[in-house]
Order: sequence, then C-alpha cells, then structure tokens
Amino acid sequence: MGHDGQQIGIKPLPEALAIARELDLDLVEVAAQANPPVCRVMDYGKYKYEAAQKAKESRRKTSNVVIKEMKYRPKIGGGDFDTKTRKVEGFLNDGHKVKVTLTFRGREVAHPELGRKILEQVEEAVKDVGRVEIFPRIDGRNMTMVLAPDKRAQAAKQKADAAAAAEVAGDAVPEAAEAPTESTQITETDDTASEG
Repeated sequence: MGHDGQQIGIKPLPEALAIARELDLDLVEVAAQANPPVCRVMDYGKYKYEAAQKAKESRRKTSNVVIKEMKYRPKIGGGDFDTKTRKVEGFLNDGHKVKVTLTFRGREVAHPELGRKILEQVEEAVKDVGRVEIFPRIDGRNMTMVLAPDKRAQAAKQKADAAAAAEVAGDAVPEAAEAPTESTQITETDDTASEG
C-alpha cells in the first residue's frame, strides 16, 4: 500500500524499499501472516507519535472512581457529625464514591437502630449531591453504607443555587441604584452650605 492508502500492487522487496526511499518514508510490514506479506509505505515515527497521543487521550477520558471512607460512631457529637458530613459532600462533589462506616463498641452492638439513625442523617444531609448505592447493612461490629455521586441532584442543586443568587442580585440592584441619588443630595447640600 502506498503512503496515501492506495494499492500499489505486488512488488519485490528491493523495489518496494526503493519506492519508500524515493518518498523519504519507511516500509512497514502490516500483515506478516498474509501471502504475500502486506507492507505499507508510511512515516513510522509519525505513526508511533499519533498512536501514543491517541492512547494518552483515551487514558485521560477514563475516570478512576476512588472509594473514600468516612467513619462515624453512634455517640458522635453534633460538630463532629457536621465536619465529617461536609467531608463526605466534598468527596461526592469530586466524583468519588464514599463508604460510610459506623463502628460499634462494647454493648453498642445491641442497639443497631442508633447506627441506622446516624446513617439516615448522613443520607439526608447529602441528598443534594449523592444517593445511596448500597443500603446500610451490619458487618460484624460495623454498619456500612455506600454513597455514590448523583449528577442529576448536583445539577438541580446548582440550578437552584444560581436562581437564588440571581434573585439576591436582583434585589441588590435597586438598592444600589438608590444609593447614588442620596450621595448626590448630600453633595448638593454641602455645596449650598459652603456658599452661604
């Protein structure tokens, strides 16, 4: 095959090499098993470079889903709960899955409803950015739940936040428009006071 993709035909090896050298290109064997072997006249360095670029681009498009883990306790305080839940929201916003683990100690194992209540609070707190992928289940002394990012919920939240920001900005504009008239009046009174 020629450098432009057209068939040249069956040529002996010295003649094929001469054609490639004339065009200052390489003769590359494409299909060795064929009878006779299929070769192509091409710039091999350029071919390798383009293949590397395609491989790099395909690696860039793949997303590595990382499972982050956040540990809670049944007797967690309000401040700690809020801090850990904000971290979970951040992980979900970054596109990571989050495994929420609630660890029981001692006699706490006898009260799994306390753990379920904490996990439900976490679920409720992150409903704008994530959804439950694996519902809470007990695994020995731990209760686990897996949250995954929810693109629809995130988009809806961003839309609602943008609408709220636009509404606040709409309310702020009339106040800003009134402010210069007041300053103008003050300036006029200063001028009249200095004249008198």
